[in-house]
Amino acid sequence: MVPAGQHCKKFGGNGATPALTVSGIPAGANAIIVELNDATYQPLSYDGGHGKIGFWITGGGQATLRAVPGGTKAMPAGVFLEAKNRATGGWASEGYLPPCSGGNGNMYFADVKAVYKAKSDGEASKLLAQGRIDLGKY
Repeated sequence: MVPAGQHCKKFGGNGATPALTVSGIPAGANAIIVELNDATYQPLSYDGGHGKIGFWITGGGQATLRAVPGGTKAMPAGVFLEAKNRATGGWASEGYLPPCSGGNGNMYFADVKAVYKAKSDGEASKLLAQGRIDLGKY
């Protein structure tokens, strides 16, 4: 289950991304991208339908990713909004959209990607490793 209160404002929540510890990060990675999705609702079930949050990291190994509030494009230091959510209508919000099914039992997950994120126009970003974590039902 998604923890109590970690759902969207539309249904009275004040959700944030979960804090995560990511291990097995390749040495060339400089960022972790967390793509949040709703497996039950097809339009938001892929490619970060609920938003993509990036975390700058130094080196490989392991990184602890802090919780980031939903519904805002303002990110804390060391965190960036890779892509806002794709929700529309009454569900639309800036940044990450926390679970927002109204308690209908939708299943949420995150694709976690270790990347080299290009820092200049002459470089190319590169996916180095990826994994998936189930976040629970709401």
